[in-house]
Amino acid sequence: MTVSDLAGAVLDGAPADELARYDVPRDFTAAHLRVEDVDMFAGMADKDVRKSLRVGAVPMPELAPDEVLVAVMASSINYNTVWSAIFEPLPTFDFLRRFARTGGYAAQHDQPYHVLGSDAAGVVVRVGAGVRHWNVGDHVSVACTYADDQEPDTHGDGMLGAEQRIWGFETNFGGLAHFTVARASQLMPKAPHLTWEEAAANPLCAATSYRMLISPRGAHIKQGDIVLVWGAAGGLGGYAVQLVRAAGGVPVAVVGSPEKEEIVRRLGAEVVVNRADLGMAGPDGGHAAAIDAGKRLGRIIRRELGEDPHVAFDYIGRATFGTSVFVVRRGGTVVTCGSSTGYEHLYDNRYLWMNVKRIIGSHSANHQESAECNRLFRMGRIAPVLSKVYPLAEVGEAARLVQENGHVGKVGVLCLAPREGLGVTDPELRARIGARRLNPMREVTA
Repeated sequence: MTVSDLAGAVLDGAPADELARYDVPRDFTAAHLRVEDVDMFAGMADKDVRKSLRVGAVPMPELAPDEVLVAVMASSINYNTVWSAIFEPLPTFDFLRRFARTGGYAAQHDQPYHVLGSDAAGVVVRVGAGVRHWNVGDHVSVACTYADDQEPDTHGDGMLGAEQRIWGFETNFGGLAHFTVARASQLMPKAPHLTWEEAAANPLCAATSYRMLISPRGAHIKQGDIVLVWGAAGGLGGYAVQLVRAAGGVPVAVVGSPEKEEIVRRLGAEVVVNRADLGMAGPDGGHAAAIDAGKRLGRIIRRELGEDPHVAFDYIGRATFGTSVFVVRRGGTVVTCGSSTGYEHLYDNRYLWMNVKRIIGSHSANHQESAECNRLFRMGRIAPVLSKVYPLAEVGEAARLVQENGHVGKVGVLCLAPREGLGVTDPELRARIGARRLNPMREVTA
């Protein structure tokens, strides 16, 4: 992969005035999809993302006044990249066309290619004319919420505007590339004690978990709350366990293997349950199986803690949702997003309505929630859940690992960074925290 003069200057640590003198390249290397491949998996049982994900040159877009150009040092794989690369539940080119119809600079997002990626950490190399709080040379992490500040609802909660989108999934020019375009309202200061790849693993999953658990718009947990975390060794789950512990709650982690049990104990889980002990029949097991699994799970939690859980943190979806609704206590809360095992959730409504329980749908995080979560990283209060790192040239392999659920935590991707371990500007804090606490998942695999 060729590196432009501007990218080379970033890699050399050039100061801001020098970065500003280099020309922005006309094109850049990016992981992307092509519109002509949309039907390539028709009739196939195995929709292998390595076949659809391409790495190559794409044209550089023009910056809008409220946007920044970031030289991406590292990114990571989220499940939305897998959805994009299998063109399901619908091709993301539909999202780009819809966005382009809003007019103005949005029109350039409708291209025959889609640059993916909803996480990034890197260096600001250009700012639009309307950007006030960020400058060339700033080290940043990029949040994934692409909000429209001209919509009234956005000012109450950035997730409520009708034109809110997920960057790199519902917009073009995402983070799995040498350069990315983001709105200034997506930027956060990079945690100075983290490497590029560690910082890039956090924004989407950690902020999503923060909104689900900590925010008043989510479960809003308090000290002493017992929180059931499904998939606790995953990206969302790994951050959820840490956030519950940091908030003074009691995390109960459900995982699928003994190796993952050790991981979540390191993250701070107080009770760990192996899914095999619940006898779960899978997403099509029906109400009776979900309730049977809930009874087994409830007995385990009561045996260990003496009470039923206040909250169930459920991004697994169809396979677990009926059990979540059953197992939380009277007045308890199920907070949900994602649904990796299926969007159609079945549950027995009697356990919800007669026990006055709540279901809260949650999606991504607004800028305030993302900033509050990022502050916890900068303070060293929570740690990345990075488990494996690939170069951008092997992004297909990285996404395939996530597609097959062969990973734990987050899978990172080096973009411009030539190797792991770069980007630390506060080595003293890093030393005080310790490498093992900063990388609780790096020594184990799924």
